[in-house]
Amino acid sequence: MVEGPQAVREALAAGAVLDLYVTPDATSRHGALVEDAAARGAVTRPVTSEVLAAMADTVTPQGLIAVCRLVGVPLTVVTDARPRLVAVLAQVRDPGNAGTVVRAADAAGADAVILTGASVDVHNPKCVRSTAGSLFHLPVVTGATLAEAVGGLRAAGLTVYAADGAGECDLDDLLDDVTRGEPGGLAGPTAWVFGNEAWGLPDADRALADASVRVPVHGSAESLNLATAATVCLYASARAQRRGGGCRRQQ
Repeated sequence: MVEGPQAVREALAAGAVLDLYVTPDATSRHGALVEDAAARGAVTRPVTSEVLAAMADTVTPQGLIAVCRLVGVPLTVVTDARPRLVAVLAQVRDPGNAGTVVRAADAAGADAVILTGASVDVHNPKCVRSTAGSLFHLPVVTGATLAEAVGGLRAAGLTVYAADGAGECDLDDLLDDVTRGEPGGLAGPTAWVFGNEAWGLPDADRALADASVRVPVHGSAESLNLATAATVCLYASARAQRRGGGCRRQQ
């Protein structure tokens, strides 16, 4: 279920919309969008505001709801494409955080997002809203175990980093290595593993990665939330892949 004109527009562009429910007021305000839906073969269903409000997950719906095909793809679709930047969510339960990471990955130019087994369903309405349409811009894998995801990504040539507040590598050091032109590290194909909002990554999950990386906190904040840390890490990789890089471990 996708709500609102922006998200519906992105879903239509991806060819994902099956049915579009629209109120008379929304039809007048978004006539071009409704016409586009019909042209793309979506079934348009006029409904009253009361009916749409009953269908919607939001408190103040915007008059448009699309029913879309599911977005999940197999892990092999991602690994066979030889990606350079991938976000992996391990037991991430909060739909808002998961959706925001999908949006950040899209903005950073990542090639895919993987939600491993115990993570939230990416089709959760709040998760879908939080992606702001990015859910339809890049492949999303669901259901793989973390071990399967890491193994497949490593076999595809990616270095796998686990984001962790007590990581052995400092993200600033990784970026300094890029500036010096040292080989490997963030400059090569990279996957980032992000853990649960409350407890992070268990030791066994962290051990699957090639290294664990901490985002430095230069002020007095206790930590960064998951979505913010993920955005910082993904953008660091995106920048590094335009330069060249390596890793200096914590002494």
